Amino acid sequence: MTSSMTVRPPPAPVPEPKPMIIPGRTVGEQILVKIFVLIPFAALVAAVPIAWGWGLGWTDLVLAAAFYVVSCLGVTVGYHRHFTHRAFKATRGLRIALAVAGGLAAQGPVIGWVADHRRHHAFSDREGDPHSPWLFGTGPVALAKGFWHAHMGWLFERVSTNTERFAPDMLADRDIRMIDRLFPLWVALTIAVPTALGGLLTWSWWGALTAFFWAGLVRVSFLHHVTWSINSICHMIGDRPFASRDKAANFWPLAILSMGESWHNSHHADPTCARHGVLRGQIDISARVIWTFEKLGWATDVRWTNPARLARITATTDRTTHRDTPDDAPHEEMTP
Repeated sequence: MTSSMTVRPPPAPVPEPKPMIIPGRTVGEQILVKIFVLIPFAALVAAVPIAWGWGLGWTDLVLAAAFYVVSCLGVTVGYHRHFTHRAFKATRGLRIALAVAGGLAAQGPVIGWVADHRRHHAFSDREGDPHSPWLFGTGPVALAKGFWHAHMGWLFERVSTNTERFAPDMLADRDIRMIDRLFPLWVALTIAVPTALGGLLTWSWWGALTAFFWAGLVRVSFLHHVTWSINSICHMIGDRPFASRDKAANFWPLAILSMGESWHNSHHADPTCARHGVLRGQIDISARVIWTFEKLGWATDVRWTNPARLARITATTDRTTHRDTPDDAPHEEMTP
């Protein structure tokens, strides 16, 4: 009598996870990073003595403010809340515009920026976080080293975050891949356009030169340091009204300059929420812009805060279980 037992095939092997980081930048790429970071920074350092005596006019201030707002919102609304955390869906035109506007901040191509930030949330203030100030210890020297590392030192490291692991959705988007490859163009335009406008509005080469300095180099560097302060200052000092599994904190003095990004504890407690300033009196300009896009029909499925979300993050006490996953449950919308 023969056996009729079914022979089951062995289970398929579980694929190994993609590596977190990949071999570093080339020498040429390292040089470009240093140019993008250090030349605007040198202009910012020089700005104080220059502004004291000459060279700053209303045209420069208006151009610098306008390009600051556009490029900053490109990072906060585009790179961060839309592309990284998918806090809302955007029409194709808005998606492209946000990616280009983020490129004008000269903080790196959009795909790499998103991959770095997703990795930051996956390992926040732990080994694997690309820019935590707490990686070297808690003593004064360790924290000083950590502050430098979190603020800008990590940018000079040779390793890169693996975009195939942390941003496969971005790599699959043809529009975004094109905008990512054109990053040098956006950096050139973020300097060249205000320079040209300064010359045309004043009808002088001097106006072009001062606009190049103030609305170009100084504005870019100032925005760099505001953004980097979220990585450094907002992981070291501030209020922590909500439970998260890291040391992210709300730091109100940066709220307006960062367009609401410095409500960082609130963000880390509920990463996919479109509004970071969730408590009364917390100014969040980026959330108001998203609200405007929603009213215009350009943004949909916006993940606004609501009593249920607030109750969840307020009641959370286990800092090790919260993850950066979308909240797909139906919820009552609350506008900014």
